[in-house]
Amino acid sequence: MSQELSTSISHESTTGSDQTVALSVEPQEGPTELLPEPTRFALPVDSEHKAKTFKIFSLANPHMRSFHLAWFSFFTCVVSTFAAAPLLPIIRDNLNLTQLDIGNAGVASVSGSIFSRLAMGVVCDLIGPRYGSAFVLMLTAPPVFFMSTVSSAAGYVAVRFMIGFSLATFVSCQYWVSTMFNSTIIGSVSGISAGWGDMGGGATQLLMPVLYELISRVAGATPFMAWRIAFFIPGGLQLIMGILILLFGQDLPDGNLSDLQKKGDMTKDKFSKVLWYSISNYRTWVFVLLYGYSMGVQLTTNNIIAQYFFDRFHLKLHTAGIIATSFGMANIVSRPFGGFMSDRSARLFGMRGRLWILWFFQTLGGIFCIWLGFAKTLPTAVIAMVLFSLGAQAACGATYGIVPFISRRSLGLISGLTGSGGNVGSMITQLLFFSSPRYTTEQGLTYMGMMTVACTLPVAIVHFPQWGSMFCAASKDGKRASEEYYYSSEWDQAEQEKSMHLGSLKFAENSRSERGKRNEIIVSSTTPPFATPDHV
Repeated sequence: MSQELSTSISHESTTGSDQTVALSVEPQEGPTELLPEPTRFALPVDSEHKAKTFKIFSLANPHMRSFHLAWFSFFTCVVSTFAAAPLLPIIRDNLNLTQLDIGNAGVASVSGSIFSRLAMGVVCDLIGPRYGSAFVLMLTAPPVFFMSTVSSAAGYVAVRFMIGFSLATFVSCQYWVSTMFNSTIIGSVSGISAGWGDMGGGATQLLMPVLYELISRVAGATPFMAWRIAFFIPGGLQLIMGILILLFGQDLPDGNLSDLQKKGDMTKDKFSKVLWYSISNYRTWVFVLLYGYSMGVQLTTNNIIAQYFFDRFHLKLHTAGIIATSFGMANIVSRPFGGFMSDRSARLFGMRGRLWILWFFQTLGGIFCIWLGFAKTLPTAVIAMVLFSLGAQAACGATYGIVPFISRRSLGLISGLTGSGGNVGSMITQLLFFSSPRYTTEQGLTYMGMMTVACTLPVAIVHFPQWGSMFCAASKDGKRASEEYYYSSEWDQAEQEKSMHLGSLKFAENSRSERGKRNEIIVSSTTPPFATPDHV
């Protein structure tokens, strides 16, 4: 069987043909494109040289190679960040940790990346995702190794804080795929990349107890020594991935950002401009809040779920780890499904469909989280946990099906702010409900679900003048209701005279698919599958 099989859906072209199941993700046809020329890309591309198809088992350079490097680098960092959680009953006894110490460590593990994700957003915009990913991987590997030397509660909290900086690779992962794939499939691709990365939260729940058992039984190490040795595995994976990204990664379809800037093919942007157009856009802050209660509740749950089942239902450590694994491992399908449904709804209803899908999944996740808090038996708790994970993770995929459209110029920083919102939400939730004896774990889960439902409501105020919102149609102002006006408005007159906004105009052209049924672009001729328009 060919290794080029893909797991996606062909999108309807603007001529109105029916959707069919296919072996690759195909975008809508764009505007008339004349005088095509051969290109060097293995996949068909648009006017920005972003891939129009997604072949999951391919390593085609640069698009699919970048995809695999992006998601696996994030995966290794998630494994490292939450590696302590499934071994907590052993670590707790070894270091004499109190409930307050455990809660503080959980908060520390996600609070460090609040700042690193913000920094990563700027690095991606100004330097590129390749260097950003590689440096974070290699700089945070030593703290993973240092976990083996921890001898006190303060040291444990400090090391988990430093390891948490590695979660900045989520931002580079999402930015990287956004620069490599067409807007009509970006929800699916970003959902798969982030979902497979987040899967590390489930994989570590299984991996670390297995490593612990092997080291204890095969190597004959004592329990208090075995858990320390186990941390060398995730630390080593980070170093390997950092080297692979430097050797084989590429920032953009046409090359690395620094090389393109030296050649004059791309201009260097100003940090002040990038910052302004991210923080002055109110949509940025809405999505910071929304992601705080989709990804935020996932990060919180990764820290407490194994201990919850271990203590509440008196399970063995390995058994509790296996059950907890299902929460994180659901990301292999749930987050990609959220991104896919975002793309599918956009095909029919445009951006308004994407917003409705996000509200639906995130609200559903909150409801099932409440149910998990009320669960009295093990089977009920497991079912509630799985449904909760499906809703929350699908909401994450749907979120990053929208984020790339908020701003073209400040994409990296907005991705970083949104990603940091997940960590802030997790930090607040853990401080409120899981860091003191005031609430039981099941009560904390119930209140966390209620906050999720409430904090999802602001999605209703997100409005794009060219596409509309959940309840309102697009602006009737012909000029302001165009994609070109929205994205070129991020560049002042002087910058436009220097042609610095051309990339935004190309993105605007390719984002017309977000009109949904209102898309009336007539395609009189199409670009051949492996060609790029001559005029771009």
